[in-house]
Amino acid sequence: MKDDNKTKRQFVQELTELRLQKTEGISAKQATEEALRYAESIVETVRGSLLVLDANLEIISANRNFYKTFQVTPGETIGSFIYDLGNKQWDIPRLRELLEKILPEKEMFDDFEVAHNFRDIGQKIMLLNARQIYRKDIGTQMILLAIEDITEHKRLENLLKEAEGRYRGVFETASDGILFFEQREGKITNANLAIEKMLGYTEKEIIGNKLQDIGILLDAGDFQATLQKLVNSGINNYDAVKVKTKSGQHIYADIYLANRARLIQCNIRDVSARQQAKATLMESEAKFRSYIENSPDGVFIVDGTGRYHEVNKSACLIIGYSKEEIERLSIRDLLAEESLEAGLAHFKKLMETGAAISDLWHKGKDGSKSCLTVNAVKLSETRALGFCKDITGQKQAEESLKQTLKSLRKALDTTIQVIISTVEARDPYTASHQLRVADLARAIATEMEFPPDRIEGIRIVASIHDLGKLSVPAEILSKPTKLTETEFSLIKEHSRTGYDILKNVESPWPLAEIVYQHHERMDGSGYPRNLKGDEILMEARILAVCDVVESMASHRPYRAALGIDAALKEIEDNRGGLYDADVVDVCLTLFREKGYQFTGA
Repeated sequence: MKDDNKTKRQFVQELTELRLQKTEGISAKQATEEALRYAESIVETVRGSLLVLDANLEIISANRNFYKTFQVTPGETIGSFIYDLGNKQWDIPRLRELLEKILPEKEMFDDFEVAHNFRDIGQKIMLLNARQIYRKDIGTQMILLAIEDITEHKRLENLLKEAEGRYRGVFETASDGILFFEQREGKITNANLAIEKMLGYTEKEIIGNKLQDIGILLDAGDFQATLQKLVNSGINNYDAVKVKTKSGQHIYADIYLANRARLIQCNIRDVSARQQAKATLMESEAKFRSYIENSPDGVFIVDGTGRYHEVNKSACLIIGYSKEEIERLSIRDLLAEESLEAGLAHFKKLMETGAAISDLWHKGKDGSKSCLTVNAVKLSETRALGFCKDITGQKQAEESLKQTLKSLRKALDTTIQVIISTVEARDPYTASHQLRVADLARAIATEMEFPPDRIEGIRIVASIHDLGKLSVPAEILSKPTKLTETEFSLIKEHSRTGYDILKNVESPWPLAEIVYQHHERMDGSGYPRNLKGDEILMEARILAVCDVVESMASHRPYRAALGIDAALKEIEDNRGGLYDADVVDVCLTLFREKGYQFTGA
């Protein structure tokens, strides 16, 4: 662009000299032609686009670059009115103003920008320079119009401005402190707002000073040493530098220096919080290690293959090996035979899911065994942390308790069997009824997904639910005709009598209360206490349905069997009224869909 301007100035100067040449002996026409030829020769040497216009703004001459830039031919250019050029593409209001108003007044104009959307070459930004030249000797006036396409230059200039704006935005809004200082003397030339806030100095207090003047000492304050290191590497990092603020307090900062030719960029990041967190972490780790070493529980670390790497004193005492011995072993080496499979499964679960807890038997050095509760968590893909506690005594106590419970359960079963045998000896019909009710109750409880222990309880209580009938005269129980009101009242007392017999029996289940409630109904119409809804135990609700179904489906002394269909219709018709809806649904499913039948029915 500068070279073009120089060429234009030379062109104007040469045309001025041409105007001063003597024209003696030359006609006006010859002088004009000679001037035109000279102008054309100069115009063709200029790299930019040049036009020569006459006083009427008609084009006298144009150079090759004009034709190339604006995609027009000499035939459609020379002699044309400038505004008609290129199908009137040059009829630009701003160009008219320059040529018709400004140029006549000032005889020149410099560096006027004109933006225009040309039909053939698109949107362009042109820089216009013009001179008005008048030759008195031949009475000729010419206008020299230099046109420079600065579209790309403007685009790059705008991109540079945008980049500078973005950089300035980053510089001003960055959370890190940023400053620039001179390479030669180290004086600070620029500082952003973050550095002011970080150190407590104003921009005025920072600019012109050196790093050490604002509390930043690098390489013991030897600026030349810092500079030499930077020259060698291009960028220097300083971690956790202790920096003194204006108020006298200290912060820790990570500092980065980058060589930017004459200036050095310095980024400063406050890492005081990180340093504090690091110190806190170290303190926590020390406390944790102290806790581990002094923990009454055994603590150990195993790798991904199950080998021990670290164990505390308690683990050594619990397992029965020294620290050195344990750290040469794996979990497989220490597991007792009966816990080997479970222990390996425990370790696999730990590494797959991240946590596992199990009670495992371990081998001692002299053939002894101990049971340990092992609770472990995965630390990484190759490390896991485990805690162990000796529960051998607890396991032995549990085993003893199991044996005691087994003995008690056996004694209870014997007692129940004695009761059943007693009832059967007095009334075989009642005994077989109870056994069938017990089997159906067990099936319903199983279908309702009761836990095994609860299923066992309902089976047992159903087996003796009518033991209160021992107090009813045998002739009433086996009477072949309809019972009188008094006789039925005696029979209704069997629920209360059964309760009285069982209420002092030690049992894990509420046997007496279930027997007491097995003739209650959901709507409160049952006996002997007219309980209803949630007042009735679930076991008693199951027993009520089973009792009715078995009674109706089986033979009675006073009538023939009504059949299973009649029995199921009874509970279905009174579902939710007399009988629990869920129990009825399960009972119907067992008989109608799953083929359940009473044994011996």
